[in-house]
Amino acid sequence: MTEAMIRKKPGMASVKDMPLLQDGPPPGGFAPVRYARRISNTGPSAMAIFLTVSGAFAWGMYQVGQGNKIRRFVSEWKKYLDYEADVMKDVPGWKVGENVYNSGRWMPPATGELRPDVW
Repeated sequence: MTEAMIRKKPGMASVKDMPLLQDGPPPGGFAPVRYARRISNTGPSAMAIFLTVSGAFAWGMYQVGQGNKIRRFVSEWKKYLDYEADVMKDVPGWKVGENVYNSGRWMPPATGELRPDVW
């Protein structure tokens, strides 16, 4: 069997015969532990805070404006559908709000000119 060096002693030895190996502090000791409360005296400037708040406010107002546009469009669309229902109430088979271009009937192209040869 090969000889092994364990803690600078050859071969297998009793634990009691081995020299002590103990951890200790580095020479000069450890650095002091910093435990004091540290509050930074710097932070975002007043201009940065102002611009951030202004940007958030502007974005929120933009969203409100978009919602108002959609609400206004829906209101106008309902008025349009009510008007369409009133105008077309005597037409049999008319469905209010339905797309007139997908009716299944052929219609001549609407070019704005009268072409009796197409009819």
